[in-house]
Amino acid sequence: MTELSSAQIIAISILPILFAITLHEVAHGWVASQFGDQTARLSGRLTLNPMKHIDLVGTIIVPMVMLVFSNFIFGWAKPVPVDARNMRNPRWNMAVVAAAGPLSNFAMALLWAVIAKVGIICVDTSPQIGVFLVYSGEVGVTVNIVLMVLNFLPLPPLDGSRVVASLLRGRLAWQFAQLEQFSFLIIILLIMTGVLSYIIGPPIMMLRQCIFTIFGLPYLGL
Repeated sequence: MTELSSAQIIAISILPILFAITLHEVAHGWVASQFGDQTARLSGRLTLNPMKHIDLVGTIIVPMVMLVFSNFIFGWAKPVPVDARNMRNPRWNMAVVAAAGPLSNFAMALLWAVIAKVGIICVDTSPQIGVFLVYSGEVGVTVNIVLMVLNFLPLPPLDGSRVVASLLRGRLAWQFAQLEQFSFLIIILLIMTGVLSYIIGPPIMMLRQCIFTIFGLPYLGL
């Protein structure tokens, strides 16, 4: 398959990125609703309509710029509102709600792998459609694996920090929560110094390679 231009990479990446970030947030809200918190539903955020979740900077501009100029993808959507006070077991329910986002990304990575496999089958009969599906599928696998691993980091406000917070008590939990005010700066610093890639790079590569091997997908270098 031929090498793609920056414009083509952006074109095939729009749907995978939108779905990855949107469904991640919907997963949080849906699981919260199962535990008794209907905040996301009542605010109109328990929907697959991406327009309800898009943050212009975090969902569109930042991921696209990083997709073109680096091999790392980072982005965010408008957080789905969740109120732990409405849950039956706030402490443990919030841990599950937090984990639901990254786990939904893993499920989507598998779905995009299936789409890429369908594309491979279609290449001979419908080359344009087949190639589009293969490239989009690879981007979908990569984006979702990156978001899953990144969000499981125990750094506020990432989802992993919510899971850790559920295991902490009293002052220790309060002190851990204070990291959130510095979190964005810490993440940017980790990205710029290359430390973040060093931390999350190996698990991302391992998981992606496992999925590609299981589904028999070619590595296209996107």
